[in-house]
Amino acid sequence: MSSALLKTRRSQLTKGRLPGYAIWVVLGAAVVLAAAVSALIGFDVVVWALIAAVFFVVGATLVTAAAEGSRKAADSLMTYLVYGSFVIALLPLLSVIWTVLERGLPGLSYDFFFTSMNGVTGATDNASAENGTPVLGGAYHAIVGTLQITLWASLVSVPIGLLAAVYLVEYGRGGALDRAITFFVDVMTGIPSIVAGLFAAALFALLFGPGTRTGFVASVALSVLMIPVVVRSTEEMLKIVPNELREASYALGVRKWRTIVKVVVPTAISGIASGVTLAIARVVGETAPILVTAGFASSINLNVFGGWMSTLPTFIYYQILTPTSPTNIDASTQRAWAAALILIIMVMLLNVVARLVAKIFAPRTSR
Repeated sequence: MSSALLKTRRSQLTKGRLPGYAIWVVLGAAVVLAAAVSALIGFDVVVWALIAAVFFVVGATLVTAAAEGSRKAADSLMTYLVYGSFVIALLPLLSVIWTVLERGLPGLSYDFFFTSMNGVTGATDNASAENGTPVLGGAYHAIVGTLQITLWASLVSVPIGLLAAVYLVEYGRGGALDRAITFFVDVMTGIPSIVAGLFAAALFALLFGPGTRTGFVASVALSVLMIPVVVRSTEEMLKIVPNELREASYALGVRKWRTIVKVVVPTAISGIASGVTLAIARVVGETAPILVTAGFASSINLNVFGGWMSTLPTFIYYQILTPTSPTNIDASTQRAWAAALILIIMVMLLNVVARLVAKIFAPRTSR
């Protein structure tokens, strides 16, 4: 008697609910039907996936409507559309990563990391292709140039951006100076990168003479692009710091500058680190301002204040635009894809470092 009553109660509780396996059945049927339709029109993986997604959304919505009603079906439809939009947005990123890995990994070697293009000519690439030997020449000079120029650009832009944001949030009173800073930051956010390069080139040509091209000039150009990103991100992070923390510090007799350094900035350090990382990632792949301000070099230059320098973006640009051997471009293409992979790895490492910095310096909370 109790067993029958229990079964009756379970059936009443699960009545009008879609079984858990039903969605998987619909998915399997959608995949099979999409494969059949795609085979009729010429099978293609992308077309098959799109048709399967459409069949699954339509089929799952209809099944849900039949079992649970229109309200639940509408909710399921929106859920599937959100998930589908996420997958569609993720596909280009996965495609780029897969393509760069597939074409870039064969070009990575010890020589690529620790040799430059100095002395590498078209005859060198032709000999490598004819003899089947590894491709000679690497991007050591471009890697060093990228790190140096980005480092100096960060040293110039990050302090300026942080101090400007602190002034706007902590000291600004909505006066003419505040409005002017906000206006120019907004304008600088949208300027093309080539304009920043021309500005830096013209500035140093005025100060040191025409034709001045060094790594530091490129750093100044990149800092023009970084400053507005740092200001905006830091400003927003400082604004969300609760005023109660500032008032508690003032109540203890702590001066304002020390409150900012010891309370406000550490509280917002996570967002500030993310903003700085975003600014660095914004400029590390720039090509046009580097070509205008630092030129291009095929040998190693460790002096950022003298001589032309090369970066990974300009290295990729020249390897694709002007291959070392016009009759055998495979070697230059391989170097370009390997450099692109290194550039992506650099950006990923920047994000990891930003997360570590945010975790280390974030304020400790207690329960």
